[in-house]
Amino acid sequence: MAAAFAHHILLSKPSFFFFTKTLNKTNHGITAFVSISSPFIRRHKSTQPIAASLLELGGVQISKQDVVKDEPTNNVPDLIFTKLGLQLHRRDNHPLGILKNAIHEYFDSNYNSQFLKFDDLCPIVTTKQNFDDVLVPADHVSRSYNDTYYIDADTVLRCHTSAHQAELLRKGYTNFLVTGDVYRRDSIDSTHYPVFHQMEGVRVFSPNDWNDSGKDGTSYAADDLKACLEGLARHLFGAVEMRWVDTYFPFTNPSFELEIYFQEKWLEVLGCGVMEQEILKRGGKTDNVAWAFGLGLERLAMVLFDIPDIRLFWSTDKRFTSQFTKGQLGIKFKPFSKYPPCYKDMSFWINDSFTENNLCEIVRGVAGDLAEEVVLIDNFTNKKGMTSHCYRITYRSMERSLTDEEINELQWNVRDQVQRQMNVELR
Repeated sequence: MAAAFAHHILLSKPSFFFFTKTLNKTNHGITAFVSISSPFIRRHKSTQPIAASLLELGGVQISKQDVVKDEPTNNVPDLIFTKLGLQLHRRDNHPLGILKNAIHEYFDSNYNSQFLKFDDLCPIVTTKQNFDDVLVPADHVSRSYNDTYYIDADTVLRCHTSAHQAELLRKGYTNFLVTGDVYRRDSIDSTHYPVFHQMEGVRVFSPNDWNDSGKDGTSYAADDLKACLEGLARHLFGAVEMRWVDTYFPFTNPSFELEIYFQEKWLEVLGCGVMEQEILKRGGKTDNVAWAFGLGLERLAMVLFDIPDIRLFWSTDKRFTSQFTKGQLGIKFKPFSKYPPCYKDMSFWINDSFTENNLCEIVRGVAGDLAEEVVLIDNFTNKKGMTSHCYRITYRSMERSLTDEEINELQWNVRDQVQRQMNVELR
């Protein structure tokens, strides 16, 4: 399963193990299930450059028209299309590629290269692959148009690398690692981004593996899983203190989170567990047990490389890219400059369909990576029952100082788009 992590301060965004648990804690409520025909999810034109209109993803040729469509069931903005095919995790001199390769090295050396590696699977998947095959309930909030990028009613940009799990099991793979870019609509701050990268691992056991161990299959798999991941944590972080936390995920039972004591605080590293038998049955493996784990690459890379802002992973500035070298895990990032932020506030009366994710999509569509943070700083309800929200938008470039004229134009465009697309009354 793709990792199951909460919105930890160090995380770009949790992988799906924790995604399920976290979304149950959100305050989206019913409004998270935005109607397919809602104007709030319609694509808006980005002011950012658009990538090439024809890409090859996982051996499949994809055009922009295949992903960004002018129809009610599509909520993929131009900005997201520009990220398709960049595959930061496949760049050996990039922090995410360095981390991925370090994890591969651990599994190669400890398991005699038994784990097959997939890192170029197409991110366009069906809702069945993304949700049904990993037992996500039909009414779960993660299926909402507020949280997932839908190409059409039956097709999405994968929310997690677990979308490929059932297919790989059906093809007979029993030990594999899957790494890829994943997509989720989310808030704007230094640790969240709508595109991030995950790795998951799966290992399948047959009765011959545990029959002579004196354990049942589930206990055998759970013990093997913990030993494997404790070794991985030592490989990445050194001799650190660890602890296991029992938790709940719908696709594993039992389920665990691994935490390490690192830099004087407990850090959640990954989510994992023994795979639910129903998933194995759907993969044609009725007599087996299996474990699965998942982790977010940005989450760990930000800690290992001391990278303070998730937007930096996408930077092409040589002052960033030249600091990292293939095979050198944990080189500490040296900030090359700290440009001043600019703060702009915006207040409006919300309606019943308002969600913060939709607001952040509009801000990103206008400002792109110049938007550093969007945070609610004030809210109140008047005597008529109308609720007002005041959001503070922080604009800052990672590479240069922004002019007052640039900021003012961005803010006016944001206000215009918010009023028109979200049908709110500005104050």
